[in-house]
Order: sequence, then C-alpha cells, then structure tokens
Amino acid sequence: MTLPTMQQRNEAAVPWANLRLPPFPQVAIRVLQLANNENVQLHELSDLISSDAAFASEVLTIANSAMFAPRYPANSILQAIAVLGANHLQGMCLTVGARAYLGKSISYPAFREIWRHNLACALIAEQVASAGFMDKDIAYTSGVLHDIGRFGLAVIQPQDYARLLGTHLGTAETILEAERDLFGWDHCEVGRMLIVEWKLPCEFETIVAEHHFPRRTDGFWGMGELIKVSCKMADTAGFAAYPGCDVTPFPDLLNELPDRERSQFQIGLETLASEIGCKIHSLESA
Repeated sequence: MTLPTMQQRNEAAVPWANLRLPPFPQVAIRVLQLANNENVQLHELSDLISSDAAFASEVLTIANSAMFAPRYPANSILQAIAVLGANHLQGMCLTVGARAYLGKSISYPAFREIWRHNLACALIAEQVASAGFMDKDIAYTSGVLHDIGRFGLAVIQPQDYARLLGTHLGTAETILEAERDLFGWDHCEVGRMLIVEWKLPCEFETIVAEHHFPRRTDGFWGMGELIKVSCKMADTAGFAAYPGCDVTPFPDLLNELPDRERSQFQIGLETLASEIGCKIHSLESA
C-alpha cells in the first residue's frame, strides 16, 4: 500500500491537526476497556451502561431481539449481560456506539452500506472463528471496528464522501487512493488514528490499519487474516461497503480459509447471505 508523503498530507484538504472529530460514545469505549480486564465485575459493566439511558435501551433491545431469542426477556442491563455474555457485550456496545457515531449521516444510502458491511464482516468473522481456536467475540468486535475509519471520514464531509462511495468503481486500492485525493488520508489510516485516540486495545489498531494489506505468505493465520477474508466475504455476499467494488468469487475466498474454518461454509453463498441478512435486520431494528 502506498501511503501519501508528509508534504501531500500537509497539503491535504482536511487539516487533521486542527480537526476535532465527534467523540465516539464514551460508554462504548469504557465497556470495551473494562471488558478486557479479567478482574472486572459484571455490576461495573451494568452500572456503566445503565448510566446512559438511550444506550442502555438499545443494548436491552438487542439482547431481547430475534438474534439472541432469550428464553426469558431481559428486563435489566445485568440480565442483558447474562444473555449476551460479558465478552460479546463488547461487540454489541460497539455496534450501538458506531450507529450513534454515524448519527444522522446513516440516512445517506452510501453510509448505510458501510454500516451493513461492518455488521456483515463482524458476523462472518464470528462464524469463522467459532470453527477454529479463535475468540469469536474478539472476532465480532474486530469486524465492527475494521472500517471505523470510514465512519470518521463520513462525519467530516458527508456529502462529498457519500458521492465518492456512490460513484466509485474498482478495487479496494482505488477507493483508498480516491479517499487520499479527497481527504489526504485513507480510511485505514484514519481508523488507526481513531483507535489510538480512543485508547482501545492495540490489537484493534493493527487490524483496522492493515485489513486491506496483502495476505501474509508465511501460512500464518490470525485475527488480522480472519478479518481480511471476512471483509471480502461480506462484499461477495452482497454487503459491499460501496456499490461499485470488485468482489472475489466465493470459492476463491473459501480457499483462503484453513480447512477447519472452511467447514463452516458448506451451506453455500446464498444461504450465508440470507442468514447474515436476517441477523443484520435484527440489529438494525434495535
């Protein structure tokens, strides 16, 4: 990936040194930070989420949605945590937080596609991880976060960025170049800066910054590689981040997965797309 020179950055249309992006909901960031502490008590997470009534309402709605179909309805955040699980709660709070971060911009069709792409990537990554020895909750959270830089760009110049996404054709590399032309930075770089600014775990910084890098050739299979493939799978399944992007044939994507993880997708592309679509609908309806 070719990054812009310092001079190009200094001449960029967006003065990053003076720019103050809207803050990501602090409840979501604190939940992620706390949930990564093995000594955290569930009541601490419950009290934190409950401190924001609107945020708590969305988390409760998700916990009671068809996606989780609890045996008994959750009537409190503590019960919602029991339904979701403390680890999965991280991803759910980021899902709610990302939607709040986009705010009114999500009404733009192009930004709605970014939103659906992130959710699809998260759900696919979770499914792939569950087949192997990877943390499916971290996989989901990584999927939600992987394109957070697009959200950052979306709140800066929403009309211009929506126009770029709505009319652009080609590969991920060409969209990155178009973003650099418009902003001076691409969404991978912006995402990395946001992760650092929000003080989120450094593992997410690497995934966000490198999810469009070429695959490693040494046979290593980790969370970064999982998100790269899940991102492309989301595109191929009909949840592309922008309508003109090139997609990789599904059989080729399956060949990128280790044998154990590949076994999750005997259902075929159409069934996968339908299942992911139903889950996204549940999350969007929350």
